[in-house]
Amino acid sequence: MNKRNIEEFFSRLSRKNPNPKTELKFSNNFQLLVSVILSAQATDISVNKATEKLYAVAPNPFLMSLLSVDEISSYINTIGLHKNKAAFIKKTTEEILTTYGGLVPKERSQLEALPGVGRKTANVILNIAFGQETIAVDTHIFRVANRTSLAAGKSPTEIENVLIRKTPAKYKKNAHNWLLLHGRHVCKSRNPNCLDCLVSDLCTWREKVKS
Repeated sequence: MNKRNIEEFFSRLSRKNPNPKTELKFSNNFQLLVSVILSAQATDISVNKATEKLYAVAPNPFLMSLLSVDEISSYINTIGLHKNKAAFIKKTTEEILTTYGGLVPKERSQLEALPGVGRKTANVILNIAFGQETIAVDTHIFRVANRTSLAAGKSPTEIENVLIRKTPAKYKKNAHNWLLLHGRHVCKSRNPNCLDCLVSDLCTWREKVKS
């Protein structure tokens, strides 16, 4: 996709949704971090249902630290890999309390050093919690970027690098949420809604649904 079409691509998404938000429900940066850890291989809907109960009893690092791994697991047992994720949450909570005074760190290296936190999760936190111009490439963004030819690549990191390089500066802060929401609700893996797509004419996907 050429520079002019990339500008138009993001311009349309921004006009449709000027202030895109994550669909995860949280009240503070710690809850956001926990929710993003839980969202790996899980839907935001399932995460929100589980964390509604979890955050009612453990809304902050101190109260979360009082729960055992089994207790955390019992609140999130509707989510896949809940035992592993509960262990990550317990260890990450302890690290945040002992090393960062109960605050979620702002540096990428510090975030990625936390148990259960990889580059994608760190990008989400840096973007949503701290307003940095990062793009966390999940399955939705990976699909949208390749399918539309917005950014071609064989790995999430490759796609991320291309998007950071090609996305116009004024759209970088919100690009993550625009692309994620577009992939989740319009440019879906199965039965993509091409007929109602805002950027269909800019998309070069050969299998585009035309009727």
